[in-house]
Amino acid sequence: MTPEVISVLVLAALFVVATVRNVHLGAAALAASWLVGTLVFDVSVDTIVAGFPAGLFLTLVGVTYLFAFAEKAGAISAIVYAAVRAVGGRISLIPWVMFVVTALITSVGALTPAAAAIVGPIALGLARRHRIHPVLMGMAVIQGASAGSFSPMGVYGMIVNEIVAKHGLPSNPLLLFGATLAFIVLTVAATYVAFGGLRLWRAERAERAERAEQPDGDHRPAMLRPTVDAKLVASLAAIAVLGVEAFAFGQDIGFVALLLVVVLSAIFSETAKGAVDNVCWPTALLVCGVVTYVNLLQSQGVVDWLGNSVAGIGAPLVAALVICLIAAVVSALASTTGILGALVPLAVPFLMTGEVWALGLVAALAVSASVVDCSPFSTNGALMVAYTQEDRRDRAYQHFLRWGAGLVVVAPVASWAVLVVVPSL
Repeated sequence: MTPEVISVLVLAALFVVATVRNVHLGAAALAASWLVGTLVFDVSVDTIVAGFPAGLFLTLVGVTYLFAFAEKAGAISAIVYAAVRAVGGRISLIPWVMFVVTALITSVGALTPAAAAIVGPIALGLARRHRIHPVLMGMAVIQGASAGSFSPMGVYGMIVNEIVAKHGLPSNPLLLFGATLAFIVLTVAATYVAFGGLRLWRAERAERAERAEQPDGDHRPAMLRPTVDAKLVASLAAIAVLGVEAFAFGQDIGFVALLLVVVLSAIFSETAKGAVDNVCWPTALLVCGVVTYVNLLQSQGVVDWLGNSVAGIGAPLVAALVICLIAAVVSALASTTGILGALVPLAVPFLMTGEVWALGLVAALAVSASVVDCSPFSTNGALMVAYTQEDRRDRAYQHFLRWGAGLVVVAPVASWAVLVVVPSL
């Protein structure tokens, strides 16, 4: 067998072993990175270590540490209170509010991990307070971040539109944005139904009917009114600073978060006690281990090998589907930004033939690579798992894993059928 085949089979074996045995997937992936890198690809340890996502590690640790402190200081409760008041106590609308807020942030150029890192703790705090399923709330944030990113000013939109224009292909930024938004909204709607959104809506309708029969008294939903003190104000200010730095100045969000929490801990040392214990170290190991292995495969040309193998397929429609499937699988384990930059050019030969609708295939690739960001091995999925309360974290991880695996198949097939096959008929 070729090195490429061996490395792909090892990746599949890692998931199987971690599923059926009590083996931490992140640790196994790091060990496999060393074995496959040195024995199969004959590369140095330095090359392997270079694939470790230090930035992602810093983001996971720094942001979860900062928000762990903010939770102890009462700042998250204050944000939750304000958010519930903003929607008039309509709990069933809160996931959609979080979706829209995150989409607006990324639609003007913010990176999706930065937006998810800021909105995620607030959204999961709301979920915890009002008994909204954490997967529903996490998916709203994740998919909102992806939806906004395909706007003409969003990062994903700029990447795809620039590649298409560079190769002289037809370009329609608004069509790309609209097509991806439609699929993403449908994904969130399916999650809303699957994880109790309709139950929340029915409960609110029954409550409104009961209020109509009893007009007297204060019927506003009970909400915690936190005590405003110095540590709460300082924590809110730190979160605001983190957002401004991430979105306006483009500083590394992990380092900024660590600096802020260190300063807060020095000033409010009593509040800082135990905050570091709430950093999600197992999640950081899990995600960084898998991403290290996938980065090794990318550095050794395995993704390019897959793309070239697809190029040998004679039927354009079948080749288009295979490329969409590859985009979904790899993006679920690695950077969506990197996958879009790598796979859209691989689709150019098919687009140039005119046998498939170029804009449709580009949009299908965008959908395939983005909706799978709910995978717990993707940055945004990992953040949502990390922000879920500890006693529900394992279950949330399993749910995100299953939804990510399902979307790896459903998203490419559905987007390919609607955006590629139908226009070709």
